[in-house]
Amino acid sequence: MTEITESLRILPPLDAVEFSASPSPMASLPARYFNRELSWLAFNQRVLAEATNEHYPLLERLRFLSISGNNLDEFLMVRVAGFAGQVRRQIEEISIDGQTPSQTLAAIHDKVIELEAIQQAAWKDLKTLLAEAGVRVVGDDKLDAGRETWLVDYFVESILPVITPQAIDPAHPFPFVTNQGIGVLFSLTREADDAPVMEMVLIPAALPRFVRIPGDEAAWISIEDLICRHAEVIFPGFHVHGHGVFRILRDSDIELEEDAEDLVRYYRTAIQRRRRGMVIVLQLQGKFDPAAEELLRTQLGLDKALIMKTEGLIGFSGLAAICDEDRPELKFEPYSPRYPERILEHDGDCFAAIREKDIVIQHPYESFEVVIDFLRQAARDPDVIAIKQTLYRAGKQSAVISALIQAAEAGKSVTAVVELKARFDEEQNLLWASQLERAGVQVIYGFVDWKTHAKVSMVVRREAEGYRTYCHFGTGNYHPITARIYTDLSYFTADPAFGRDVGRLFNFITGYVEPKGAELLAISPISLRARLYACIEAEIANARAGKPAQIWAKLNSLTDPALIDRLYAASSAGVEIYLVVRGICCLRPGIEGLSENIEVKSIIGRFLEHCRIWAFANDSELPNRDARVFITSADGMSRNLDRRVEVMVPIRTKTVHDQILSQVMLANLLDTEQSWLLSPDGTYARTPRGDTPFNVHRYFMTNPSLSGRGASLASGRKVPKLSLRRGNI
Repeated sequence: MTEITESLRILPPLDAVEFSASPSPMASLPARYFNRELSWLAFNQRVLAEATNEHYPLLERLRFLSISGNNLDEFLMVRVAGFAGQVRRQIEEISIDGQTPSQTLAAIHDKVIELEAIQQAAWKDLKTLLAEAGVRVVGDDKLDAGRETWLVDYFVESILPVITPQAIDPAHPFPFVTNQGIGVLFSLTREADDAPVMEMVLIPAALPRFVRIPGDEAAWISIEDLICRHAEVIFPGFHVHGHGVFRILRDSDIELEEDAEDLVRYYRTAIQRRRRGMVIVLQLQGKFDPAAEELLRTQLGLDKALIMKTEGLIGFSGLAAICDEDRPELKFEPYSPRYPERILEHDGDCFAAIREKDIVIQHPYESFEVVIDFLRQAARDPDVIAIKQTLYRAGKQSAVISALIQAAEAGKSVTAVVELKARFDEEQNLLWASQLERAGVQVIYGFVDWKTHAKVSMVVRREAEGYRTYCHFGTGNYHPITARIYTDLSYFTADPAFGRDVGRLFNFITGYVEPKGAELLAISPISLRARLYACIEAEIANARAGKPAQIWAKLNSLTDPALIDRLYAASSAGVEIYLVVRGICCLRPGIEGLSENIEVKSIIGRFLEHCRIWAFANDSELPNRDARVFITSADGMSRNLDRRVEVMVPIRTKTVHDQILSQVMLANLLDTEQSWLLSPDGTYARTPRGDTPFNVHRYFMTNPSLSGRGASLASGRKVPKLSLRRGNI
């Protein structure tokens, strides 16, 4: 039977809590918050800094450069596009730091240009180091005869038939350039009559961004350099004077119209419209011809767009292709996640293991395959009668979708909540929804105004004692690929109270039946914010009573002003607060009278920190067995608390409670090798490594965590005990 910590049975009644007033005299000053967009750019700068981390293998450093490029592209296509739209429409909504959209946009543009310069410098260094290690990236470099011949043949056979040169003159309309599209403008003279000609070659998205040139020594060439290198082949009878490479980014956000009657039809058309969004960034490479630049400015209809000029590479996200080079010594040592021993002890029977005691799995150190097996077993088990599942991002090759289809085809009642509003996954989710419906799955698209972001599965099984509900709660998506690199928690339970609450949750999503009387779960946008506030207020009351009062939290982002103000109030009351916020953090720590008891760190490393955890001391110093511990799908953002369906799950089982609080959370606080500390002025600095450096990723790769160990804990190597002293972070 599941072991329950007594003090965790009852949380403070929400209607009995009096919330604190403004935290300090600074409460009305915008300076108490950092700018959200600039904080995100600071996060991406920390990601970019890993490209210069000498402790990492070269191809992993290149991967971080690629990730920083992809991150920046998405930021520009969504966030910057939004601000540009506000400026065009003369919307003067003030941000939480007191800036107008035009002021924010100007500050973003300055920072983006600064980041791009850092990217170029990192690329220049990495290119040299990679060449020394035998991985060359060539441009117009002279190659040996064999490779030169191969390049010409490859270009003629594989590239030339695909590209379409187009003259730019009154007889030829300016072509449409797709989002993230790359093109080359050539300045030519026709040899027959010495007439000047301008030609454009748009690079089809189907072509590889970088081409591997065969040979023992790795050599790669970008598609734009390959085309420029063979300009004479494209334009026989012309003299080539020069060329300029450009790239554009378009507004890629999808704004849902309030009167949308059919979400599926709306998103299918919206995806098409997104491909033709306004240009918000124009990148120019090399010594771009002024006339060609003016042509692009005019034809692309630039309005409030950012124009970036560089002598280096454009489109850093494309470097991911080179990271796949088969050079193991230039990459992280491969890591194979373990499968939970306790499930193996039950001969792989997930239901038997969960029935014995709740289990928490920490990905990627423990295999996501156990989540897949949970669903596969449910699909095959004749005693399972119903499966309900939320799907936010499931990936392109999803074993989760296959399991749900298998279950439906076996005659089980299967319900899937597919979120169409998952940005950049809308098209894939529409495809999954169609396949699920064809298999007989009841597909629900959730709310028009809110995204369903909760990560929940429930399986109803017929057993000797009656029907039993098995639940899975995740802090991350049901995505087998990202589960290999995102750190997330999967919590399995057969606790009947959780089963009843999850049933209420699905009825809320599928039938708009408000989940009144939830026993354990806090659900946004109904009760999650209030539950957090109640727990914070309880710590404030303890601090004022002279009792130990602490809050630990691990989040991806913290931007909600009201939640930040609650934490400020707690700090002012004497509550010690440790926050691990990987990305955006608008809270300003270390300000006397406001936040002197708050410390904030960000962890950037081999794995992407993604799980969300809250821990409240509850009368004793953390970590302690009576602490209130929660895992959640929600970040500390207004959208998560007010405009999304999220869940916050109290952890009541002692072993699970111990792993999450005394292992996962504590190890994050102790990390010194991958951590950055946030200063009151908004800058981040690497944590001093100290005499005994601690790496949270290495720790969990080499020390299996507590839950799911089963009998192996009795005979195997114990997990090292961690301890925290103030000042560790």
